[in-house]
Amino acid sequence: MLEIIYRDADLVAINKPHGLLVHRSFIAADTSEFAVQILRDQIGQRVYPVHRLDRKTSGVLLFALNDRMNSLMQMQFQDGKVEKYYSAIVRGFTPDYLEIDYPLKRDDGVIQDAFTAFETLQKTELDLPFGKHPTSRYSLLDLHPTTGRMHQLRKHMAHIFHPIIGDRPHGCNKQNKFFKEHFEMDTMLLHAREIKFSHPDNEDIITISADYQPEFRRMLNTLKFHIS
Repeated sequence: MLEIIYRDADLVAINKPHGLLVHRSFIAADTSEFAVQILRDQIGQRVYPVHRLDRKTSGVLLFALNDRMNSLMQMQFQDGKVEKYYSAIVRGFTPDYLEIDYPLKRDDGVIQDAFTAFETLQKTELDLPFGKHPTSRYSLLDLHPTTGRMHQLRKHMAHIFHPIIGDRPHGCNKQNKFFKEHFEMDTMLLHAREIKFSHPDNEDIITISADYQPEFRRMLNTLKFHIS
């Protein structure tokens, strides 16, 4: 059963687990479970995903409960009117704050503007050698994308050489292998923590937050990040 974290007459949001596809896709013929179908059966009515999260990304996933709200909310996402905040664990020690203004190319070759800001919340260093380094260093980030390009956060973090742990194909395969061998972890450490938007019906500001999924929380503890 999916964790419902917000619901009104026209909208419902879940805390999506790592590894769950939002909807049926030709690139994932190996699975028969999708958030759309599970949530539809759980609440007994049709649902419309108004945005997307990658399969390996956990966190806030918003659905409309009718065509009208689906169109209105998709428009807000497309127009950049929804504020989005993510948590990520990345390789290395990152700057305290950074703005990444780096255009990204779509699969069809079209270049799109893409902007991400992040704040480094914590840094950790483990007594585990990695490659030529005697220790392993990681950072916990609060990411705020103001555009919504495909794999934007993953590509932007790889661009500045601080890839998200568990990311394939944009991340570091050696780090991903390291995490699998040492921690039995092979998901991606990216979590959609919060979204904020104006409700189309009454203009109330709605803030929806999702707690860390168990695997993300386990890695926070394993890597000795201090969290409440």
